[in-house]
Amino acid sequence: MSIETFDYLLICLHPDLNFMDTWMRRSISPEQRLLVTLRFLATGNSFASLHFEFLLGISTISGIVCHTCKVIWQRLREAVMPTPTAADWLRIADGFYQSAQFPNCIGALDGKHIRVKKPPHSGSRYFNYKQYFPVVLMALADSNYKFVIVDIGAYGSTSDSRIFSVSRMGERLCQTQLALPEPSRLPGSAGPPAPFVIVADEGFALSPHLMRPFPRRDLDVRKRIFNYRLTRTRRYVECAFGILSSKWRVFQSSIQMKPDNATLVIQACVMLHNFTRIHDASTDADLGLNMTSSVSLDLSRPGRPGTAGLAVRELFADYFSSPEGALSWQMDAIRVSR
Repeated sequence: MSIETFDYLLICLHPDLNFMDTWMRRSISPEQRLLVTLRFLATGNSFASLHFEFLLGISTISGIVCHTCKVIWQRLREAVMPTPTAADWLRIADGFYQSAQFPNCIGALDGKHIRVKKPPHSGSRYFNYKQYFPVVLMALADSNYKFVIVDIGAYGSTSDSRIFSVSRMGERLCQTQLALPEPSRLPGSAGPPAPFVIVADEGFALSPHLMRPFPRRDLDVRKRIFNYRLTRTRRYVECAFGILSSKWRVFQSSIQMKPDNATLVIQACVMLHNFTRIHDASTDADLGLNMTSSVSLDLSRPGRPGTAGLAVRELFADYFSSPEGALSWQMDAIRVSR
């Protein structure tokens, strides 16, 4: 984080970090409160270690970190991770098409298990298949490695598909309440309009707006091309998680806090991740893609969601194998992967 970015962040948070001096003691300044919190998030040092660095009490540091993380989430949420509109989804889709050559993609979805101290009397609710106790960060990322929508705090023993289906993000996607653009024809294609979709791995269920790879058995060239293009797009959320954990090293070890406080830490790091991506990292110009088309695919009819999802996946697979959607070098890459 540059000095200019830190100063701007302090200006944004100053009203909620400024406390009144009393006859009993002088309040800790907003600058020091923010420094203590950023030091904890960037290093993962214990409160006892920060006690010797800043000459503050351990319980005081604990209160400062929790309060500042809460302020970061409340103050920055609308600025760095607002609720996406149809225009925002179109910009995200254009970014994925330019960088990963996957049209009509509005985000890459995945979950990250963040290790925490075992909560008392929690049984096996937090115990995951990797043999530790995490809370889950479920995130949708764009092509600039920024988080668009997040769901934080699910039990580590729950599968990614279940977490997504019961989350507010998954419910709104299933009920078509995410203000998604109308289906549009794929670039250069004369086929039916394709819906805007999210890409994910095999841990998620297939639906009309969520694409997962074909099963690995009995793959022909057409299916391998689709899996290859989907994987190229899905890596953006994996890279976003890598940037998040490498910059904020509190994720490199177990967070020694209660789950509620650990959730505040994760929320603050997500906001700071987007904040630094906006103010410190270079971004592409807004191309303002305008895609309009009539809808001829009925995706709202009742029935098994996987049935319409299979049709949408077949539509993308046919497009990627066609001359309009094929990459000039993708066949060489597939042969190498064999």
